[in-house]
Amino acid sequence: MNNVSTTMSAIDPEAPGGPEVLRVVQRPVPQPGPGEVLIRVAAAGVNRPDILQRKGGYPPPPGAPSIPGLEVAGEIVALGEGVTAEMLGQPVCALLAGGGYAEFAVAPVGQCLPVPNALSMIEAAAIPETLFTVWTNLFERGYATEGDTVLVHGGTSGIGTMAIALANIFGLTIIVTAGSDEKCAAAKGLGANHAINYKTQDFVAEVKAITGGAGCAVVLDMVGGDYVPRNMQCLAEDGRHVSIAVQGGLMATVPIFEIMRRRLTLTGSTLRPRDAAFKGLVADELHRTVWPHVEDGKLRPVIDRSYPLAEAAAAHARMESGDHVGKIVLIM
Repeated sequence: MNNVSTTMSAIDPEAPGGPEVLRVVQRPVPQPGPGEVLIRVAAAGVNRPDILQRKGGYPPPPGAPSIPGLEVAGEIVALGEGVTAEMLGQPVCALLAGGGYAEFAVAPVGQCLPVPNALSMIEAAAIPETLFTVWTNLFERGYATEGDTVLVHGGTSGIGTMAIALANIFGLTIIVTAGSDEKCAAAKGLGANHAINYKTQDFVAEVKAITGGAGCAVVLDMVGGDYVPRNMQCLAEDGRHVSIAVQGGLMATVPIFEIMRRRLTLTGSTLRPRDAAFKGLVADELHRTVWPHVEDGKLRPVIDRSYPLAEAAAAHARMESGDHVGKIVLIM
């Protein structure tokens, strides 16, 4: 294992709770299984699901580590059975089912993407979770194509800032919502065509005004609850509503006849429980379609702030405060 130690520092709370449960402990270094690699982690992205998991509301899928963390960047230091030898020593970023808040993490080799010279390890660690999520939902399930207008809630979140970046590269007009004038200005500064302050404006009326009454091709929603019928009012004929989280409520009441009359599609997905084969296919597609833009320096994640692993509690507190613009990253 070329000088990989047997124990590592990690965040692995024994019980759910507030940010204060995120303390550094010692854990055994995981062993890569068939088709997997061991990554010496340089940086790990912080995501909303990590907070839900910490509170006890989002248990890891079967077989995933209890250590939180869905994305990392670092160097491959050991190979599982069946992984080609040239992967050893490669700098990669990877999508994980868990285990990122640690000095070492295991990932299926198919879920690793090379870190190009254009990116720092901190930037690379901030890409996989939001890129896989936005790509599979906005472009694959929502069929967003060049010339479409899309509405994305949470414009300054990790998901929102990634959606803005991809919209700019792939020729979408993007409308975002955010909770303050400062955040709206930040979203526009990052390339959003329109930004709506949902606290002072009715986003349904604003979308109608922006689109001249035509509506959007796709809505990417992480709120759920009473946003769903309002989002439907923002959709054009044949529009697609894609749900990726339910921060505002698990249930919605929707007008069925509107779906029929305007041929709307209501869909959604969760990425984390999908199998490695699916994630590997997405990684291949991203490598082909998006990675050239990453290598050119055209697609960079927006980094809000980075914290050392020992300050993971502060990182979670910042995410929960809602003041961040872009991604929060832990560095080893």
